Amino acid sequence: MRHILEWFVAATLCTLLQAAAIAGQPEPDSAFEFEDRPLQEPLEHPEWFKHSFLDLQEDLKEAVAADKEGIIVYFGQRRCAYCKLLMTVNFGQQDTATYTQRNFDVIPIDIWGVDEVIDIDGVTLTERDFALREKTNFTPSLIFYDRMGAEALRLRGYYPPYKFRAALEYVADGHFRKESFGDFLERGSGALAFDPGELNDEAFFSPAPYALDRSRFPSERPLAVFFEQGDCHACNVLHSQPLGEREISDLFKQFENVQLDIYADTPVITPEGEMTSSRKWARKLGLFYTPSIIFFDVHGKEIIRVDSVVQFYRLRNILRYVAGGGYQYQSNYQLWRLDSGF
Repeated sequence: MRHILEWFVAATLCTLLQAAAIAGQPEPDSAFEFEDRPLQEPLEHPEWFKHSFLDLQEDLKEAVAADKEGIIVYFGQRRCAYCKLLMTVNFGQQDTATYTQRNFDVIPIDIWGVDEVIDIDGVTLTERDFALREKTNFTPSLIFYDRMGAEALRLRGYYPPYKFRAALEYVADGHFRKESFGDFLERGSGALAFDPGELNDEAFFSPAPYALDRSRFPSERPLAVFFEQGDCHACNVLHSQPLGEREISDLFKQFENVQLDIYADTPVITPEGEMTSSRKWARKLGLFYTPSIIFFDVHGKEIIRVDSVVQFYRLRNILRYVAGGGYQYQSNYQLWRLDSGF
């Protein structure tokens, strides 16, 4: 019994160190600093993406028969700069591409496509309707299904290589069965973190105390809550680049803006009126990426969230969507973009 316990402790420590190593890898600048306007040339998928008939039930059967851990449904657009990053930066790392192919079949879906899809439950609908139903507001969006057809993880938007690789391992190694992705990441990096570091400040951030209750006390302006952390390269890029643009900072002046440390115990009253801490609220919201920005309406209802890499073009459109009240008549951000010509 003692040997079994010692083995378990050693294995657990090994897992923690491996996750910490993944989290500590430096990221290429191209994962954060890029032009995010629509591409001039349409994007092509890697050759190893599955040439599917878009019957996800059959795709899953074939993946299991090939001894894979499941399938990944990729929702993309042909001229999406963030999708290009996934293809060139993430899958451009040979070990990541090989690991993905070994464990999953990737099924591409065009969010504006008209081809018929049979979803994992046997429902038939078009690619576009499938994407709308799954609320793929930001491309690339990925849904991971395990060998039994259960959803194991969902990623909205583009994530840098180390976090994407961690997502692959989170599903392939079965961690999703016993813990959230946020807990998995924190276990690997948060436990070994040292000083939290200072957060980047902005003139439009409201000071403490953070009494954000809008269920009882409606506001005249929408609310933007920034979840960040110290020593965060992606946070630094957000502040130095898109937030450094006059057009973006002027748009944020139409909001009440609050900045919280995702790992701190800062007291906060949420828009729904719950007394909690910034750390507990972030966990309840299911956040695992910094910086994340969550937008709430004047009554405290969440409108949309940005919890992946974001640059000027996408952030500007989101701010227009919320500040201009577009969400009040079109709940789907992508359809609003289409209607608005952005």
